[in-house]
Amino acid sequence: MDKVRAELQQLADAGLRRRMRPIDGPQGPELVVDGRRAINFSSNNYLGLAGHPILQRAAARAADEHGFGAGASRLIAGNLAPHRALEQRIARWKGTEAALLFSTGYQANVGMISGLLGPEDVVFSDELNHASLIDGCRLSRARTVVYRHADADDLAQKLAAAPPARRRLIVTDSVFSMDGDRAPLVELVALARRFEALIAVDEAHAVGVLGEDGVGLCAGLGVDLQMGTLGKALGGFGAYVAGAAPLVELLLQRARSFIFTTALPVPVVAAAHAAIDWLITDEGRAARRQLAANVDWMAARGYPRSHILPIQIGGARATMELSEALLQRGLFAQGIRPPTVPPGTSRLRVALMATHTEAQLASLVDALADLRIR
Repeated sequence: MDKVRAELQQLADAGLRRRMRPIDGPQGPELVVDGRRAINFSSNNYLGLAGHPILQRAAARAADEHGFGAGASRLIAGNLAPHRALEQRIARWKGTEAALLFSTGYQANVGMISGLLGPEDVVFSDELNHASLIDGCRLSRARTVVYRHADADDLAQKLAAAPPARRRLIVTDSVFSMDGDRAPLVELVALARRFEALIAVDEAHAVGVLGEDGVGLCAGLGVDLQMGTLGKALGGFGAYVAGAAPLVELLLQRARSFIFTTALPVPVVAAAHAAIDWLITDEGRAARRQLAANVDWMAARGYPRSHILPIQIGGARATMELSEALLQRGLFAQGIRPPTVPPGTSRLRVALMATHTEAQLASLVDALADLRIR
């Protein structure tokens, strides 16, 4: 235990020891953080759906009708009607042949890559991909080639130089979770076709927010597989992989993170179904317009045009000190440190929501100016 304590102390000395802040209240534009009421700029609840009555009612009805837990994995006794209905709904919404539910976005990405690839394959991964994509590459045992962030030219060179393989796969986020920028998907899909590769895209931070009816950025591009989460803009929990039926079937057969886990609770599934239906209502469209207006308001003041705003500080300790200073002013913007981001790029990750008011946005901008962060 002495060595473990020493390792923890090393993390503390480097400003990298993390703790889970106590959060109280429903997820919304305001939370109680460490006992202090604060405006919430740290949540992925982009559309304000996490506490929406539509999701609550759908979950309650499903619990009354089906109970709560699924009781088993989908391949044993957990393949219930709500799971099948949600997969069909996701496939229609995404315009794909099939979809498969996973318990989390992490499990979906790990299963998607390791279920498709093996040691005889090669995978090309953006250098700033989410940890779950990176871990999926590692677990697949495929040869991994990392290309420069969002650099289609670098990817083209590495595709051309790669030796023959049974299967080639390009993997990327569509919206990068810590930077808020976008992958050049049109160019990446063209490269996939040119070099006879598959392409899989993590749409976790685009789904619900971007594209017609919140479908994301992959629609109509010819992406082979797309992962999306049900727990960010859609306000619930879980994830899916959608794509061509043979590829989805292969994941059902081989993705260990699907095969060996209990199916999602039925109320969670029902809430996700309700959230997708809500996206195409007048209220859902109005929420996306309001989020876009909040993005525009911040962009007019010099911030990136994204619902994810990285305010890079550099050092881990300085980042956390600034995060704490904001919290003392009633603003919760969580500091992000390595290993989530590369060393020397620690930052405040500001997430915008449709439910933020202009006054709340202004309070953040003023506080950042006062602290001379920008």
